[in-house]
Amino acid sequence: MIQAKNLTKWYGATLAVDHVSFHIEKGQIVGFLGPNGAGKTTTIRMLTCYMPASSGSASVAGFDCFNDSLAVRRQIGYLPESVPLYSEMRVREYLAFRARLRKIPRSERSSAVGRAADLCGVDAFVNRPIGQLSKGMRQRVGLAEALMHNPPVLVLDEPTIGLDPTQIRDVRTLIRRLAESHTIMFSSHILPEVEAICERIIIIAGGRIVASGSPAELTERITAGSRLIAEVQGPKDQVVGAVEQMTGVSKVASQPSDGWNRLTIEVVKGQDVRQELAKLVTHHGWALRELRREVASLEDFFVQITAEQHLRRES
Repeated sequence: MIQAKNLTKWYGATLAVDHVSFHIEKGQIVGFLGPNGAGKTTTIRMLTCYMPASSGSASVAGFDCFNDSLAVRRQIGYLPESVPLYSEMRVREYLAFRARLRKIPRSERSSAVGRAADLCGVDAFVNRPIGQLSKGMRQRVGLAEALMHNPPVLVLDEPTIGLDPTQIRDVRTLIRRLAESHTIMFSSHILPEVEAICERIIIIAGGRIVASGSPAELTERITAGSRLIAEVQGPKDQVVGAVEQMTGVSKVASQPSDGWNRLTIEVVKGQDVRQELAKLVTHHGWALRELRREVASLEDFFVQITAEQHLRRES
């Protein structure tokens, strides 16, 4: 549904997007991540026909972004990070105005406005001026506008910015529901949110794609090994010494906790010593109160991969 090949954008002598290539299949929710200045928003604007590329090609739903931009815009519902709204207009008036610009037939406009307003939870505010709405509610109005013509592709740039936790949860549920009939490209700086919603993630840094895969695949690539947290009751020196001798353990730290030894165990990448640790504790007759694995998070991977890209550019 979305295809980019060697997409490149220059701003004068500054290379903002550097030969970016990726594709998004029908029905996928794909997170598009990157630090500030990485070229993320520029890439989105080229895909949504808000600006031309310097070179390369892109298509949405089979339509060329640069030679058939009007057809592409009909296929896309775009929610920019800063939603352009007319604060003096009422919500219903604004949505009706946008419906006319979308060339929705007159006989269908009222139902299209009502459906989008209901879907995004702004139906109770349709008669209020936009200028009287909170930032979160304005964001919802922008999302309703993006959905009004029922496009097959949604491009959402920071859709939950300004929303409270309850509203964020509602939008997350809405996005999952929309994925049943839409392809969604979703950008956000809230990484746990991306991890919870997206089945695939693309990370851009320094104008280039530096990683792509499912959240699980990306976190598996992080250089650090996993970490075990265990609470064992027994002589501290004996417990720590025995655990340190285990194959696959690189480091053990211990803190007292109500008469127990709370162990933080660094494990070599690719190793899982939980079963062996449980056998060790049982063999010595010690008590085991807790044993869990802490794995690298998407945030850890994001920080690492973008830092590596920054170092490459500096060198």
